[in-house]
Amino acid sequence: MTVFYLLRHGEHNVQGRICAGRMPGVVLSERGQAEAEAAARRLTEAGIAAIYASPMERTRETGEIVGRHLGLPVNIHDDLAELDFGEWTGLTFDEVRKDPRWPLWATHRSLSCIPGGETMRAVQRRVVEAVMEMRELHPDDHLVVVSHGDVIRAALVFALGMPLDLYSRIEVATASLSTVRIDNNGIRVIAINERVAI
Repeated sequence: MTVFYLLRHGEHNVQGRICAGRMPGVVLSERGQAEAEAAARRLTEAGIAAIYASPMERTRETGEIVGRHLGLPVNIHDDLAELDFGEWTGLTFDEVRKDPRWPLWATHRSLSCIPGGETMRAVQRRVVEAVMEMRELHPDDHLVVVSHGDVIRAALVFALGMPLDLYSRIEVATASLSTVRIDNNGIRVIAINERVAI
């Protein structure tokens, strides 16, 4: 049995204002650091064997905070990276919503693509393949996987057998933990969006 603690990065320095995507220089805010510390404390008794993280600065930083608490290094996995927001990267959310291509993306993630960016189908494919790869490497371990809201939602809708178009029904807050178990009987979602008070 492999247990995955899917941890979203803590709040970052342009949270809620800018479509950060894969922009460099997006790091945890002071609150985000505190959120990551709280999540790390929650994980100290979970018997974690390894930590994997997206290569983005905010996820690496979150993973390093958890790693300090657990005495573990952070393994970077490119397939855990943030959704590629293409032309929308660096724009304010108000600017993105004015784009005539936004409504299709907002309502039909399974059919649409961000201009110059990535489809949710591609995101789901890569994150699920990454999880299955980790399962092979860690067939009997508990793992922390630090990634991004859209990426974690894509993994959760796969685990729940939900269509991608319903993925926005799942809340994945900053520094929240969602727990998934995979064993020889299949996949099971244990918890979603577990928050720890800071």
